[in-house]
Amino acid sequence: MYNASQLLAKVNDFIAALDYKRPPVGLYEPVEYTLALGGKRIRPVLMLMAYNLYKEEVDEILFPAVAIETYHNYTLLHDDLMDKADLRRGNPTVHKKWDENAAILSGDTMLVLAYQMMCRCPQPHLKAVMDIFNETALEIGEGQQYDMEFETRNDVTEEQYLEMIRLKTSVLLAASMQIGAVQAGASPEDARRLYDFGLQLGLAFQLQDDYLDVYGDPAIFGKRVGGDILCNKKTYMLINALQRADEGQRKELEQWIAAVDYNPEEKVRAVTALYDAIGIKELCHRKIESYFQAAEACLDKVDVDDVRKQELRNFAHSLMGRNV
Repeated sequence: MYNASQLLAKVNDFIAALDYKRPPVGLYEPVEYTLALGGKRIRPVLMLMAYNLYKEEVDEILFPAVAIETYHNYTLLHDDLMDKADLRRGNPTVHKKWDENAAILSGDTMLVLAYQMMCRCPQPHLKAVMDIFNETALEIGEGQQYDMEFETRNDVTEEQYLEMIRLKTSVLLAASMQIGAVQAGASPEDARRLYDFGLQLGLAFQLQDDYLDVYGDPAIFGKRVGGDILCNKKTYMLINALQRADEGQRKELEQWIAAVDYNPEEKVRAVTALYDAIGIKELCHRKIESYFQAAEACLDKVDVDDVRKQELRNFAHSLMGRNV
């Protein structure tokens, strides 16, 4: 059995060895740049861990694992362009380092490369793998569309938000697990249980990101807290605050949302204080815990010896900043 660190090293080495020497250079340089920015590589590691529950030869599915990472980074490249973001992982985004046309075309190329690599999965499982991948790609586009639509709406419900993050974030973690299990020849029941594990873990992970944006330690979180508050992002926190606030609290929240000229630190402090008064911190924490417990219950049902599941369990706990 491999641990997450060993699998991450395999993924990073494989990505570093990829050869994008086809002309024109201007098309492939942004692809190499984007993949070289690193990151946690959560999705390929999860795919390899799911495969490793049943088989030892994880090198045999490194192409599909890196395909899922390439696809993920393609979505980030286009997300950054749509969001007009200047930085990704502390470095200039592609549309800032090159231009918007490069971000569109190189992103499209990454999508094709991801499909090429995914097609290099073990041949007996090709149709099943591609069916999962295709459905997931459609769902992620649907999630991104919802996310964009929510930016101009003040009536987004908790249910609608959770469905959006399921589509935009969770399904790719879930598909990574399911594709890994399918390639290893797992039973359809186990493959589905691992999909459900990834789905619940993804929901917990995204909600924790919402939570940490307000209540995290910047030194640990890796970015300044309060970013979602400053841009009025429709998070689980804000949606529930608006729904649960009394008349006075809601009026104050709406004033901060509508404010154009304000002190950023003051806004973050004021909105956080409203969250505290309304009970949003505890509410979000309970929701995260419920999804994480649901994920663990799905993993418990996977028909594999508990010893073999321990590394995956450890990884899930580490993603959520927990000790096993």
